[in-house]
Amino acid sequence: MKKSLLLLSLVFASFANAQDCSKIFISEYVEGWSNNKALEIYNPTASPVNLAGYVIARYSNGSTSAQVKNAVQLTGTVAPYSVYVAVIDKQDPNGTGQEAPVWDSLAVRADGFYAPDYNTSNAMYWNGDDAVLLLQGTLTSDPNQVLTTIAGMTVIDIFGKIGEQPTNDQGTTSPAGGWSTDFPYTGMVGVIVSQDHSLIRKSTIKKGETSPTISFFNPLAEYDSIPAVVVRLDANGDTLFGTSGNPLLDGNWNSLGTHACDCNPLSVQENAKEVLSIYPNPSKGTFLIKGLAEINSIVVVNALGQKVKSINVKGAKSTSFEIELKGVYFVQLETTSGELITKKVIVK
Repeated sequence: MKKSLLLLSLVFASFANAQDCSKIFISEYVEGWSNNKALEIYNPTASPVNLAGYVIARYSNGSTSAQVKNAVQLTGTVAPYSVYVAVIDKQDPNGTGQEAPVWDSLAVRADGFYAPDYNTSNAMYWNGDDAVLLLQGTLTSDPNQVLTTIAGMTVIDIFGKIGEQPTNDQGTTSPAGGWSTDFPYTGMVGVIVSQDHSLIRKSTIKKGETSPTISFFNPLAEYDSIPAVVVRLDANGDTLFGTSGNPLLDGNWNSLGTHACDCNPLSVQENAKEVLSIYPNPSKGTFLIKGLAEINSIVVVNALGQKVKSINVKGAKSTSFEIELKGVYFVQLETTSGELITKKVIVK
């Protein structure tokens, strides 16, 4: 074990000082109900990246090492300043238990499906308390080979903390817990956000985390967290109920497939020319709008594309609005000149 840890440290150290915007990294982590698991990978460079030379690996339940059977080789290509969405390969509509299918709303966002057989590769079977790694290298055919002993295998990004298994809010590991919002971020204090949640990398993050020796993993330092499942609303913003009397639920995956990052020169240029800004973002529900342009109207649309709020402000340059429910929303601003500006906001 000590040998594996030493090798791991050496491999991680090789990318500890990676330049901003020079390597692909994890842009969104999805840990939804049942088998709804996905990882979005962002390319912050001006050139396409062939993912055949990259690997997703799971360090489960506080493990300090992982083997080939805990990893999966990626395929496909991710375009410049774009993303690739890897989803667990559970597509049998009749599957139950461990074979339950991913929801259709998640499946349609996949660029590739991976790890259909747990016994062959359990890389995609995280449940909120597992460290997930993006590595550069090629897996061998030996399922029991330790990843750090594979020549050239290099860590590009880490979600979570290797060697740490966070608990549930009762301080136990059964049922599984996850990393939480308050120090020391290990489940007992604050709200658990790595389980039944999606975590979206902040736009200011320009490279992956490669250190295996971090003191703690604060999930909200680099990520915004949203619930993986949301209540379905009608066009008026009211909750819809099924025949059983329970609220209808939908997967909250609409953020998958795009990523805003300051590495993108177009994004930087747009930000520099920005005529309207919404802040704070994320917030607890109250947002302020301020800028150079005069606003005629504000329309708030939820992650399902449903209008939840419409406000006429008649030429104001600054105003405020509120959103009551947690989640990801898109705010459509119409200026007095007829220009339409759309902003994504998050209610925590």
